[in-house]
Amino acid sequence: MKRREFITLVGGAAAWPMAARAQQNLPVVGYFDSGLPGPARDLVDSFRRGLKQAGFVEGQNVAIEYRWGEDQNDRLPALAADLVRRKVAVIATPGSTLAALAAKEATATIPIIFGVGFDPVELGLVASLNRPGGNLTGISRLTHDVATKRLALLHEMVSSATSVAVLTNPSNRANEVETRELQVAARELGLHLLILKASSLSDIETAFSTIIQENVTGLLVNTDVLFINRREELATLSARHMVPAIFPYRDYVAVGGLMSYGPSMSDSFRQVGIYTGRILKGEKPSDLPVMQPVKFELALNLRAAKALGLTVPPTLLALADEVIE
Repeated sequence: MKRREFITLVGGAAAWPMAARAQQNLPVVGYFDSGLPGPARDLVDSFRRGLKQAGFVEGQNVAIEYRWGEDQNDRLPALAADLVRRKVAVIATPGSTLAALAAKEATATIPIIFGVGFDPVELGLVASLNRPGGNLTGISRLTHDVATKRLALLHEMVSSATSVAVLTNPSNRANEVETRELQVAARELGLHLLILKASSLSDIETAFSTIIQENVTGLLVNTDVLFINRREELATLSARHMVPAIFPYRDYVAVGGLMSYGPSMSDSFRQVGIYTGRILKGEKPSDLPVMQPVKFELALNLRAAKALGLTVPPTLLALADEVIE
């Protein structure tokens, strides 16, 4: 071996442990989600943008350990325990209520920054919104709180509807309250409500078969990571079976869904990233109030409406924050 090649090889070998030590010296964030990594790619980027706003860039001054439940909720306790064993500096659960609950069960000391659609006080994550207490804080998107508004908007879009199906994930206990509130609202609107449960893609396909068999004239999709991960499939199935559907986030409308009403998912992930950065700088979760969205947006897809044979009422067009042609 030539002397120059030998020196280069030895130098490179020496650099490997140095690089590894440098990586080990970075603070580590545990990114924890109950869903799948592929469909969440854009949302993870939003989380990273928030971290960058707070002064942290992955690979430069912070490392991120990713843990994905891949829609298998029974794996969440073990994944949370693994992050605790690795002694990460912060656990971030920007998109999954179930991941946040699993993380809370796993540690009372490591800071946890969550993003949930339900009231975190009712979930037992924090003592109050202004004074969270303990080791958790984050974002409450309040998407569950506006479920009845989504039902009213769907009824306005399809005024002839007499029955509406609600797609819900039975493994997410937060959906139980939302479903009860929807049942009350449906009675007030004179609608028959059909509750359909799905905890996998095959369940979702079965639910659409039931919708067709029961001649259901509308669909409301509850807030859940499973459904967010399957937003393209849900938009496609709704179009294929000619079922007008309303979703909790514009992300569904962007891939062909008819309409949505709720806060911005990408912005909430960014906010979780900002809070995570503030924790890395030394702030405590108990001192950071739970944030809530200041605006809920109505998004409409006119192309989807036309394919469904619907004429969008002028009142909805006037209310819409975004109209996709």
